Amino acid sequence: MPAEPSSPPSLPAGLVGQRVAGYRLEREIGRGGMAVVYRAKDLRLGRTVAVKLLAPELARNEVFRQRFMHESEAAAGIDHPHIVPVFEAGEHDGILYLAMRYVEGGDLRALISRDAPLPIERTARLALQIASALDAAHDHGLVHRDVKPGNVLVAPGTDREHPEHLYLADFGLTKKSLSLSGLTSVGQIVGTLDYAAPEQISGRPLDGRCDQYSLGCVVFEMLAGTPPFRRESDLALLWAHLNDPPPELRPHRPDLPGAVQAVVGRALAKAPEERYADCLRFVAELRAAGDQARWADGGPPTRVVPAVARARAPAPAPPPEPPAWAAPVLHPPSRER
Repeated sequence: MPAEPSSPPSLPAGLVGQRVAGYRLEREIGRGGMAVVYRAKDLRLGRTVAVKLLAPELARNEVFRQRFMHESEAAAGIDHPHIVPVFEAGEHDGILYLAMRYVEGGDLRALISRDAPLPIERTARLALQIASALDAAHDHGLVHRDVKPGNVLVAPGTDREHPEHLYLADFGLTKKSLSLSGLTSVGQIVGTLDYAAPEQISGRPLDGRCDQYSLGCVVFEMLAGTPPFRRESDLALLWAHLNDPPPELRPHRPDLPGAVQAVVGRALAKAPEERYADCLRFVAELRAAGDQARWADGGPPTRVVPAVARARAPAPAPPPEPPAWAAPVLHPPSRER
């Protein structure tokens, strides 16, 4: 996949214990093609944060620098329970940095590697959280463009019904779909090939349906244990996303009904206008298809009954007996004639 910029960046290393802006770096927790992420201590507020440091040469690339600052500002403006909050972005000694919430736990890549293929109910529950985050970003004019399991963090949930809480991370490759369209060089693909939408590959304009395609690839992988298209070369993989029909789930999951295949297949449509209107609509249809699967297994579909409908109205209580002192007034004794 073409990198941005074309030469491999030299990532900051050996910085544990050093101070960057107002943060003391404690340990390295992640490393990618353009950045390294540290767990750090916010020296001003005393909280633990995650600090992403970008390769020094990226700060010297004015186009990339503009893009990074614009997108960091846009990401910081989103307040959503399934998006990692961005606290600060800036430059320190020639290195661009981004400070964000530190999420204790792993990522969706590790969860899939450990547990896939996942049941349809769990897949829909996880996908719902990602879809909610994506639609919120789209409402702010952002397209993530790199939705993949490694960019979805998994934290402990609140209870047995919600065992995982997901956070969509890494808005460093997002894009304001209109005003920042010129900040990506022509011919470069931003995103990961296993989850890249056809319009990303062909260089067409992008909107939220691009992220929906990538989410469809992630959902396919949760259900099947493998991304939808696996090829021996990057070129063949690009061709598959552009031209090959969505693969069948049934060889991997013969227990799933055709309705699930139809829903995932629509999210993976080559033309954006053939996909769902938004990501939440996609997941709603996936959950409905999952209900069909449960019905086929002999159990009724999941149905939420409002509490008002479940509770029977209590019988009216009999009126209380009057106190003794009021009895002569309310029940006057009959007079004998």
